Amino acid sequence: MSARIAVRVTGLRKAFGDKVVLDGIDLEIAAGSVVALLGPNGAGKTTTVQILSTLISADAGVIQVAGFDVGREPQAVRDAIGVTGQFSAVDFLLTGRENLLLMADLHHLDRPVGRRRVEELLVRFDLADAAGQMVMKYSGGMRRRLDLAMTLLGEPRIIFLDEPTTGLDPRSRHTMWQITRELVADGVTVLLTTQNLDEADELADRIAVLDQGRLVAEGTPSQLKRRIPGGRVRLHFRDADALTAATHVLGEDQADGAALVLDIPTDGTPQSLRNLLDQIDKRALGVETVTVETPDLDDVFFALTGAPHHEQEAST
Repeated sequence: MSARIAVRVTGLRKAFGDKVVLDGIDLEIAAGSVVALLGPNGAGKTTTVQILSTLISADAGVIQVAGFDVGREPQAVRDAIGVTGQFSAVDFLLTGRENLLLMADLHHLDRPVGRRRVEELLVRFDLADAAGQMVMKYSGGMRRRLDLAMTLLGEPRIIFLDEPTTGLDPRSRHTMWQITRELVADGVTVLLTTQNLDEADELADRIAVLDQGRLVAEGTPSQLKRRIPGGRVRLHFRDADALTAATHVLGEDQADGAALVLDIPTDGTPQSLRNLLDQIDKRALGVETVTVETPDLDDVFFALTGAPHHEQEAST
């Protein structure tokens, strides 16, 4: 196995009874990179993480993590990884420091080494001031930071983050993003599952899209966006009369009378934009602002899985 491949999965299959959850997944994750696993609820994201982290077994396939076979060498895999699940695995009746010290004991760290690591992590995750408080008094963002700090006590080189920012406010979410970037800068490999497409776009070097247990697309965020044809130019008008006049010239299929907006399809080339602006200028169409919009990951998600991302979230 190449030293530069942290995770390699070939032909991964998993079924629960008659329901096939993963149907022949092939995936590679380069060391020191972030791969985001996207897909609608029920696509198999969490099951993939559970198999890679040895929590459940696969029905078929070759799965290697940190160079170890997940089925034959589970303890070696566990020693190399850290896992942060969808819900914070912290003890609410202990203090932040006590949670970390407990984890240090579970990792069999020497007492001085464990205490030093605990204090370092409390500072790194901005928890030093609250270290003596019971976790039940922590905010959601603080609990997630503590959960990730506990994951890092064993200094894993591969981390599985299963929807780590679910339920967090924007400030806490951005804090988690920054922590993830710092981990990767230190050489840590991250597999991230998320329902937040902005999160995947922001953090991932590569994105893998699961749908109905199959890997339907893989690539960088830019590569996936280029798979979706076209884009649009959004024209904003000063009043309804100006919008009406413009629809007679440019078409009315994409007009929004309430928002005073007209969307014009574009192939994204400078020439097409220049031609449109020439028409606007020559006809004095009363456009106040022009916005060029290209396909985003939401468009990719819709095209690959057959439903808008927000509808997929609501369908659980």
